[in-house]
Amino acid sequence: MTRLPPAIENHRVVGARPWRRAAWRRGLWCYGLFTLILVVLLLFLIGPIALTVGGGFVDEATGAFTTKYFLAEGFGVLRDPQYQQGLINALLIATCTTVICLTVTLPMALIAARYDFFGKTAITSLVLVPLILPPFVGAIGVQAILGRFGMVNSLLGRLGFIDPAGPGIDFFGGALGGRFVPVVIMEALHLYPILYLNTVAALSNLDPSLDEAARNLGAGRWTRFWRCTLPLIVPGIFAGATIVFIWSFTELGTPLMFEFKTVTPVQVFYGLTDIESNPRPFALVVVMLVVAVACYVLGKWALGGRAYAMQNKATAATYTPRLRGWRGLVAFGFFAAVIALAVLPHLGVVLSSVAADGTWYRSVLPGRFTADHYLNALTHELALPSILNSLVYAGLAVILCVAMGLAISYLNVRTKIRGGGLLDTLAMLPLAVPGLVMAFGYVALSLWIQRHAAGTWFESAAGWVAVRGQNPNPLVLLVIAYTIRRLPYIVRAASAGLEQTSGDLEEASRNLGAGPATTVRRVVVPLILANLVAGAVLVFSFAMLEVSDSLILASKQEHYPITKAIWELFNRLGDGPAIASAMGVWAMVLLTVTLVGASVMMGKKLGAIFRV
Repeated sequence: MTRLPPAIENHRVVGARPWRRAAWRRGLWCYGLFTLILVVLLLFLIGPIALTVGGGFVDEATGAFTTKYFLAEGFGVLRDPQYQQGLINALLIATCTTVICLTVTLPMALIAARYDFFGKTAITSLVLVPLILPPFVGAIGVQAILGRFGMVNSLLGRLGFIDPAGPGIDFFGGALGGRFVPVVIMEALHLYPILYLNTVAALSNLDPSLDEAARNLGAGRWTRFWRCTLPLIVPGIFAGATIVFIWSFTELGTPLMFEFKTVTPVQVFYGLTDIESNPRPFALVVVMLVVAVACYVLGKWALGGRAYAMQNKATAATYTPRLRGWRGLVAFGFFAAVIALAVLPHLGVVLSSVAADGTWYRSVLPGRFTADHYLNALTHELALPSILNSLVYAGLAVILCVAMGLAISYLNVRTKIRGGGLLDTLAMLPLAVPGLVMAFGYVALSLWIQRHAAGTWFESAAGWVAVRGQNPNPLVLLVIAYTIRRLPYIVRAASAGLEQTSGDLEEASRNLGAGPATTVRRVVVPLILANLVAGAVLVFSFAMLEVSDSLILASKQEHYPITKAIWELFNRLGDGPAIASAMGVWAMVLLTVTLVGASVMMGKKLGAIFRV
């Protein structure tokens, strides 16, 4: 065995005790931080889910275990025809939305990854545009465009296809209460970029030598796609499709805006009015959670498990052929057509926000334009306070998210602490758990705390987490909900940054006597600052426009965030819908800036943020 130089041997022997003390302190610091984060995740992630599940199986009168809220004749949610239809509609919405997104994004991703054509850089950069407007707000624009007296019917009347004085075509009529199709279209147009980002990221990781080998063996283009390309990108497709399915299955805002009430998320929302005396909403949320998890596990087993290991990933240079003539025009036109359809709701919202009151009726465009609604959106008694509330809620959520996400990523990637993978898994769980389930879980958590704190010294402090009753205060739970729901973005962004940077500088910092906190602050954070900023802006923007948590947890006007104010204004007569549209435009501007900034800083790795 080769002996070390005497100086090093003596240093190890003499300095063994200080070295061990330093290592012991670092280990204590890491495991203490691990324990703190684990407790927070158990309390505010697993706890609300457990309370929701438990609430569905506890008899309200006796406290005993029961399944009557699920299976009792004429009472259980699984035996009630109205709830059965709601669940079927929710599954149909999720399935149709996912299929449409797959049909659209797979050819888009293949064209973008495999070919070059005129205008490619400009047109592919616009693919993210639908993400700048939640479908919850876009529904306002769709109703203005496709309503009986809206833009499309007015245009058809002018062209002579329908009677200009008639009621127009009812685009929201037909089967399933007349609201199913617009809900699916709105959600598909909003969510397809998530699947596109994941598919493009998967294609960019392929080793081009595999395709070249198949071509040299005589395989045609379609054979190479079905036998080589598709099996290798299935995990990426599954990652994006899972998010799209769960998101659309539990989406509350869009069907609510279209008044599509026979769908499970809306039934849960209206069931909150008597939740303290009627446990059936608990059972309904449990059914949603079970269905979402079952669909995820089934998809993981059927598709996600069909992953093939590659020795190299995109290490060989490959030639990207340029599509010329009509082929290039078709590729550009395909992207342009999809993006144009996705932008239509945005156009409707913008026109609604600048149309003077009563001037956009039976006309293709508003008869008169005004900027008053934007000014009202900054001065209205409901609009301005909601903007300030959302800034506070989202700002606090960003601070907590960055702190927790950086700690989780550092413990998992750098320290390789035992249990680091558990923290990473728990942090990513909100992507797989429906947002509506989480929001309902915080209501259950609030009720549980209030019930157990009554008559104790903790009763006054429990008021800080009350979201129901005469004096609700949703600040704490809204901030926690925003933080937990958007924690995956920071964890994935920080983990990507840590995996791309060497740990040598951190080791040198520790050898010079710097503690773990100093090393993270002075070395780690500057190295991955771009990733942290990218994740933080996504957390901020999506927290500002969070729908499920905002609609469910904020019950008094003084606490409304932006999305709850938009919902209330949209349902008011007069200029309420116009002010709601103006607030939606402000939201579009916010998300545009943040998504462009995140895309510039993270590039193709932006898709990894939207991955279970």
